[in-house]
Amino acid sequence: MPIYLDFNATTPIAPAVLDAMLPFLREQYGNPSSGYALGRAAKDAIATARGHVAALIGAEADEIIFTSGGTEANNIAIRGTIEPNGGKRVIVTSTVEHPATDEPCALLAEQDYTVHRVNVGGDGRIDVDGAQRAIRDGAGLVTLILAQNETGVLQPVAEVATAARGHGALMHIDAAQAVGKIDVDVKALGVDLLSIAGHKLYAPKGIGVLYVRRGVRTQSVLRGAGQETGRRPGTENVASIVGLGEACRLAADRLRENGAAQMAALAHDLFARLQREIPDIALSGHPTARLPNTLNVLFPGVSGRAVLDACPQVMASTGSACHADREEASAILRAMGIPEHKALGAVRLSLGATTTARDVEEAANALTEAWRKLGK
Repeated sequence: MPIYLDFNATTPIAPAVLDAMLPFLREQYGNPSSGYALGRAAKDAIATARGHVAALIGAEADEIIFTSGGTEANNIAIRGTIEPNGGKRVIVTSTVEHPATDEPCALLAEQDYTVHRVNVGGDGRIDVDGAQRAIRDGAGLVTLILAQNETGVLQPVAEVATAARGHGALMHIDAAQAVGKIDVDVKALGVDLLSIAGHKLYAPKGIGVLYVRRGVRTQSVLRGAGQETGRRPGTENVASIVGLGEACRLAADRLRENGAAQMAALAHDLFARLQREIPDIALSGHPTARLPNTLNVLFPGVSGRAVLDACPQVMASTGSACHADREEASAILRAMGIPEHKALGAVRLSLGATTTARDVEEAANALTEAWRKLGK
């Protein structure tokens, strides 16, 4: 089987997560709003899952809203909080956001909101002084990605959150890539809202969470009944909610058992092996303020897409856009000031809980051989 190194794209459902879900796909099929035993069992299962999610991020259970995924969570946070919380029509974000953040911001810009997109440096981290200046201009909301999905670079969220709080702005972070890989604590970060995508941490696709700090008001982007305290209407996806709760419980266990350090050691070994064989290969983004599992490497003199096409033994991704007649480098890497010809060599290698030392060795050998063939 090919070696899977695209865990930032999606993760497999963990066996224990599937086991937890199955009863709610079979005999425990009740509607949580129903008052009889079958419904109460579903409602209790959701409450248990809510507690597991809250425990993973240092929140309270009543601050957890279940959504259909990270994209919906971001939309509620961005489109549904400014008006109920003072109505300041200024949003501060960055030039390296995921489309799930960038597109809701663009939509509000069309509705006469002002959107400040703060630049990043060559290391992929935002200009904190620039963010603070934009916040002082009357921001109602600051929304940043905690861990950039292509590069793995971690943003200085706590520092920006302090500025946001000092000027009466809400602070939202998209933590889809970070939760489960590193310690994420909403109180330590000082954030008001935080988004999670279940399929990034061994839960199913189509389930997510928005953390909303007590006292922050939200308007749903949907209209319907009163589920999730009216902030996300619609009959709950009980089986997937249970799965996400179990995935969060497992993630907490992995972090307590130094899972992040073990992942970082494997990623370090993978890059070291590539460096030994490809001397001019480069790592995109900050060398240390980054996810432990993510390497965005620039293969010299070739297209990253061509490397992967020549290396069927490894499943990974590039951030480039491929058109009928040309290939474009990742907008994220270009925002970091990486020249187009170098950025086209990018390949994102993201490790997961099931990645082994042998996987790393074999992947490094296969990628090196593919690069050599292209260079002939």
